[in-house]
Amino acid sequence: MSQEPISQEPISQDRILAADLVVTMDPDNRVLTDGAVLIQGSRIGAVGPREAIAAANPGAAVVRLPDRLLMPGLVNAHMHSGFLRGTAEHLPVWDWLRLHINPMHRLLRPEEAEAASWLCYAEGLLSGSTTMLDMWRFMEGSARAAETLGNRLVCVPYVGEHPDYDYFDRLDDNERLIESRHGSANGRISVWVGLEHLFYADEAGQRRAIEMAQRHRTGFHTHCSEAEVEVAEFEQRYGCRAMFALDRLGFFETPHALIAHAVWLDAAEIELIAARGVAVAHNPVSNMKLASGIAPVEAMLKAGVAVGLGTDGEKENNNLDVFEEMKAASLLGKLKTLDAAALDSWEALRMGTILGAKALGLDREIGSLEPGKRADLIAIRTDTPRMTPLFGDGPWFNLQHNLVHAVRGSDVDLTMVDGVVVVEDGRLKTADLRALIDHVRGLAPGLFERRAAWLAENETGSVQWTGPGR
Repeated sequence: MSQEPISQEPISQDRILAADLVVTMDPDNRVLTDGAVLIQGSRIGAVGPREAIAAANPGAAVVRLPDRLLMPGLVNAHMHSGFLRGTAEHLPVWDWLRLHINPMHRLLRPEEAEAASWLCYAEGLLSGSTTMLDMWRFMEGSARAAETLGNRLVCVPYVGEHPDYDYFDRLDDNERLIESRHGSANGRISVWVGLEHLFYADEAGQRRAIEMAQRHRTGFHTHCSEAEVEVAEFEQRYGCRAMFALDRLGFFETPHALIAHAVWLDAAEIELIAARGVAVAHNPVSNMKLASGIAPVEAMLKAGVAVGLGTDGEKENNNLDVFEEMKAASLLGKLKTLDAAALDSWEALRMGTILGAKALGLDREIGSLEPGKRADLIAIRTDTPRMTPLFGDGPWFNLQHNLVHAVRGSDVDLTMVDGVVVVEDGRLKTADLRALIDHVRGLAPGLFERRAAWLAENETGSVQWTGPGR
């Protein structure tokens, strides 16, 4: 894409966004009726009653948002760009990887990877995600997309550092991206060290991944304990369960470790990651679709683990709507424990906002509407059947339940990142959405044709898992 990056210059005039309701997601989960948020450049200057904020800031421009609710932007703590939506269906995770996903990675081209990021980040912004952790390929293109579209992005390259997985990005690629892009776009873009899975790296690759994260003082992210079959494999290879293996190898000595899925953790593993400050990205819809299992989220939260929410990729979801993940997380929490009170609506909202920010190590900057934090926020329409009736105070207060169990990403009306409005009146302002769609439509058939040709010559698909005897 050739569109220009959005301006990095902060807007000079202070602005006051005033809405019927302001959901702060601060430590007290404060909700303000007839509230307002003062925006000063890229940061929040104040949050409070509209009249008080306006009186204290007479020079600020007031933007009234009737029939709207303001809240922090959502955090998608684990996703993958892509455009395989609806073409990799009805398989458990390892067969799905072997027959669909890894063959795609063998054949993916940089221009296809970049086009996927443009479209996926646009989808995220339109549905209220202001921050996205993306594990993807050829991520210089992803950084270009985020720089222009305006989302906050944590880049985590899909790395395979093993001869059987040398068609993925390599640690050399990952390090070049850290050196060229970490902290770019006025700090909106950061780059972590990634491994697709521990089994996708040999011992030298594992050691180098740890050393890179430590030397560059950046995060580390990988998939782990997603499917039950991993439990026995870790026991065979390392003589212990997965979290203990990662700890003994040194991955929890990195500045910040985030594990995607963590479905099959036992009580001892939960205790370990809580003590080590390891965060988890919970992907409830993906875990259901791939029949991976139900993660022990209630137990992790009670232990103090920072659990954020991820959509996973468009191919295993099949959308990037974090509102849907909040609902699914709450319902799965109830099903897992057979307790209708489990994972209540406030907990789900916190997982999608401030806990998601904490899972990414960004909770001092984003995740709640508080003075001094980055101005990452969204406005949601309240004049819809899904939000009716809505009580923001009083004895029938139901706002948190409506946000989790009724709202959809399409109800997002405005999205702001770093004080810049990137979605207004439900429309993307920073790119031509139709052009992004048409570009992917033009590229997709070629990728599918190349994958089909490769599978015709390799009927059993890609090698899945590495190690002795495989």
